[in-house]
Amino acid sequence: MSAPMVYALHENPEWWPPFADAFAAEGVPVTEWVLTQGVLDLDQAPPDGVFWSRMSASSHTRGHGLSKDHTRAVLSWLEAHGRRTVNGRRVLELEMSKVDQLTALRAAGIDTPRTVAAVGREQVLAAARSVPGPFVTKHNQGGKGLGVRRFEDVEELAEHLAGPESEEPVDGITLVQEFVQAAEPRITRVELVAGELVYAIDADTAHGGFQLCPADACAIDPATGRPLLPPGATLAPEPDQQLFTLREDVDPALVARYQAFARRTGLEVCGIEFIEAADGRVLTYDVNTNTNYNAAVEAVAPRSGPRTLARYLGSLTA
Repeated sequence: MSAPMVYALHENPEWWPPFADAFAAEGVPVTEWVLTQGVLDLDQAPPDGVFWSRMSASSHTRGHGLSKDHTRAVLSWLEAHGRRTVNGRRVLELEMSKVDQLTALRAAGIDTPRTVAAVGREQVLAAARSVPGPFVTKHNQGGKGLGVRRFEDVEELAEHLAGPESEEPVDGITLVQEFVQAAEPRITRVELVAGELVYAIDADTAHGGFQLCPADACAIDPATGRPLLPPGATLAPEPDQQLFTLREDVDPALVARYQAFARRTGLEVCGIEFIEAADGRVLTYDVNTNTNYNAAVEAVAPRSGPRTLARYLGSLTA
């Protein structure tokens, strides 16, 4: 009998090549399962194997608005048959909802920014009145900075909501969140695989703005054709600048809290992002469960994220 296969569930082939290379380098057989369409026979049992989900919250920006629910159905079917899933049904909900992420982080004792969720434009304005300016708005189901905009006050937000550039969130939920003034113009993502730290990266917010997906394929948001940048940010870094760099001084106590959070929520592959505020707070604001790895960082990191992941998934098939 052949060894069980690793199946990679996703919807964006542009993000796949670094992982394909990693599986090949590690000698781990993998099959892509692209969930943009398909048939699911509930009277049939799934194949044997390990099923790794990396469905993205931004799938709807690529014309794959049904992939989220398709993945829900597939993961429910797999888990009902006792198949081993990595970042399974529960984790999918974390990926799709910033409300889910923030409430789970707070329940785990991890500090997050002041945030109010609202449905409906008038309620978004009401929410903004309870958050001192400046503040940012975000889509609850986003990805790659989707719908992230900074406003100085409620009046500026009201003008935006009444204008042609206002973007409706795909699930109807808008977050109004305090704008965190950073001590330095950066955010940090901590990459974990199987509960272990792979490495951490810094993202340059002075040049990358809110558009900080580390994958090479994320240079431009396909929903708008341009990055979503805060005032003063440039479209791209200068030739001698890198948006993403390796960070080696992350507080081990913070990493330990993230590891405990990952165990608590069943996160086996993730990138958790935080910002160090000018007032001394360390605030965690995003959990990426379909994490991508940046090529420039990979070139200097002590170990490879994709290859660490491939080795881990391969070990689950043994």
